[in-house]
Amino acid sequence: MAVSTHGEIGQQGYGSVAGVANKIRAAIESVIEGKPEAVRLALTVMLAEGHLLIEDVPGVGKTMLAKALAKSVDGSVRRVQFTPDLLPSDITGVSAYNQERREFEFMPGPVFANILVGDEINRASPKTQSALLECMEERQVTVDGTTYPLEPPFMVIATQNPIEMEGTYPLPEAQRDRFTARISMGYPSPQSELEMLDVHGRVSPLDNLSPVATVADVRRLVETVRQVHVAAGVKQYAIDLVNATRNHPDLRLGASPRATLQLIRAGRARAALEEREYVLPDDLQALAVPVLGHRLLPTAEAQVERRRPEQVVTEIVSRLPVRG
Repeated sequence: MAVSTHGEIGQQGYGSVAGVANKIRAAIESVIEGKPEAVRLALTVMLAEGHLLIEDVPGVGKTMLAKALAKSVDGSVRRVQFTPDLLPSDITGVSAYNQERREFEFMPGPVFANILVGDEINRASPKTQSALLECMEERQVTVDGTTYPLEPPFMVIATQNPIEMEGTYPLPEAQRDRFTARISMGYPSPQSELEMLDVHGRVSPLDNLSPVATVADVRRLVETVRQVHVAAGVKQYAIDLVNATRNHPDLRLGASPRATLQLIRAGRARAALEEREYVLPDDLQALAVPVLGHRLLPTAEAQVERRRPEQVVTEIVSRLPVRG
């Protein structure tokens, strides 16, 4: 049974945001061992009204993190296993002819949920991957000329294997740009792996995970996060960070204006999680790599030298002066 936090959030204080988020975090960490930063970033993306891309090798808990976040919020959750034969209509839905009514009626697909878990998204064809573009950006689906809105909150949590692995397709640039942040799980520490063997070896911890917040709670949290103040100097710093990626010699594709907007939104969420009513440059610096790194494309020379976009972003953050 979900634990309602209506009273706490109703106080409209940023401490309530952190309090409810801590309950969700604790619930997720009861399933995911030794990955507090990944869990914190997942919560940040949810409060920023964004979407999360989890990339790493198989078996490190990508899908487990996605499921744990989805289950900790008492909303509708749908999971789609992306495969090469998956069709766009398998995600968005399809219009089917009703013999009794003698008319076509829309059969909603799994995208009509509060949280859509897309497992191994880059194993589907680019055409199928692109079926998510409209719903991720505009929170709606258009089928046969009719537009259907998606109920807020709506969040896509997608996992993908590294593109070097067999049977994967690179995500289109337009779709990568719609993910607010990308995180990598990484291998657990020996101690965390030992604890995982003790806990997961007998029963799946997801079976015992109960929701600790409702969809209405999340809506109120998001509304509170929107009120976090962003000073003009901080906005300018965000623009400077993004512009630096567009002019860097090691990058052939820099970050888009959408990246600037999502960096600010994520900064608001991070500030609220720390019980602040204003965004600091430190928030943008902490979020720069996960928010910007997956949107950038290195030059051929940088690829030969094994220069990853994340390294470029880290250098930009260390060298770019904070104005204002």
